[in-house]
Amino acid sequence: MAEGNKKTVYAALIGNLLIAVTKLVAAALGGSSAMLSEGVHSLVDTGNEILLLYGMRQSRKPADARFPFGRGKEVYFWSFVVALMVFALGAGVSLYEGVHHLRHPTPVEDVTLNYIVIGLALLFEGGSWFFAIKQFRKQRHGRSYIDAIRHGKDPTVFTVVLEDSAALLGLLVALAGIALGQLTGNPVYDGVASVVIGLILAAVAVWLAKESKGLLIGESANREVVEAIRALIESNFQVDQVNEILSMHVGPDYILVNISLHVAPEFDRANVHQLFNDIDQSIKERFPKVKRVFIESHTTPAPAA
Repeated sequence: MAEGNKKTVYAALIGNLLIAVTKLVAAALGGSSAMLSEGVHSLVDTGNEILLLYGMRQSRKPADARFPFGRGKEVYFWSFVVALMVFALGAGVSLYEGVHHLRHPTPVEDVTLNYIVIGLALLFEGGSWFFAIKQFRKQRHGRSYIDAIRHGKDPTVFTVVLEDSAALLGLLVALAGIALGQLTGNPVYDGVASVVIGLILAAVAVWLAKESKGLLIGESANREVVEAIRALIESNFQVDQVNEILSMHVGPDYILVNISLHVAPEFDRANVHQLFNDIDQSIKERFPKVKRVFIESHTTPAPAA
């Protein structure tokens, strides 16, 4: 799965770099504010993919004395930085250009060139989006796309999906702005399109920041996983009661689990250590992403919640 995610980010990186250069050249030659906004957007996306790849590489570093649980959260940190870049650079520049163009409207000099660039960008961006969606479907587990993003623990793929979706929508807005300006002879529509693109990017940035923040500060494993672990433990006749299960994603493929339970009073206390080993092994066999399990036992069962 990790290798597939890496290919998705690389595909987005190459596509965005080529598209960014094409859009910026077209903006310079054609004078479209919306096209300039789209060029900056693609340039920011290119930098974002580089940051995601860096985060993925850092997260694979082994655990050491300073980071005893590894550095899996590097991915979450850099995903949050990506959200800030989309907001500050992508949305900020687009809104600035749009407002500037609204205050000082100038006609697009070469409409045909902008149409060609938008057409090519839609083709390339659509290819990157399709590749990202294909990889994201493998991680949905039957959920809707929005729900899968909310419950997703690997931000690399859903970040690319949201970026590419925003890019496709932005291209359609830029196309509409240029077309309306050509049909009406009013260059204000180009500035309006740039403002709309900025608002789209701002909305995506806020969404990305929200999802990345939850993972960065310590989001638990999905409820289905926690409940399945609880059921697995409760099925053991030697366990009288499961008091609490605390979990946290230390990385996309690393779950830390802390279990508080009460051992049945008739069970031989000399064998508790073996019981804990059995529970540890059964959880890790059932859920390969669970890397560390800590179990503590109370002498009396906690009151039921």
